[in-house]
Amino acid sequence: MQPITSVLTPIDFSDNAATILKAAAYVAGTFKAELHLVFVVQNFEDYSGFFVPPVNLPNLEEELYASAQQQMDAFIAEHRRLCLDAGVTSVTSKVLAGDVGEEVVKYAAQKGIQLIVMGTHGYKGLERIMFGSVAEKVVKTAACAVLTINPYRDRGEVKP
Repeated sequence: MQPITSVLTPIDFSDNAATILKAAAYVAGTFKAELHLVFVVQNFEDYSGFFVPPVNLPNLEEELYASAQQQMDAFIAEHRRLCLDAGVTSVTSKVLAGDVGEEVVKYAAQKGIQLIVMGTHGYKGLERIMFGSVAEKVVKTAACAVLTINPYRDRGEVKP
């Protein structure tokens, strides 16, 4: 295994995102590694069989992307101290568009990431049935090591 100089963490802005970031920052800080945070805007093609969009789709996608970038900037500003305290050498963020699992794996390969740290819980209910587990897809297809974190364990809850 090569030295860990970069860690990637997918962020979904859920209640669990800060818990996952805390674990990722700890790992990145321990290895004095760069921390890459990505958020993936889901493609609308995935939903094309379910509805006909009432507005101009390209404009809606652009607005979602811009909104996601604003959320990412705010998330990083809110948690910058946590990363610094953990000893993270640098934080890079990127908003991507596409299938979440595929884009995470593709970004990791393009950037030469050595470790992906991600949560085990995201989609729930019907979305999970339709799209599957993002963590499972990343674990099965990533060329680098993947560390999964159950965000409910820190709170004393255990979710299946």
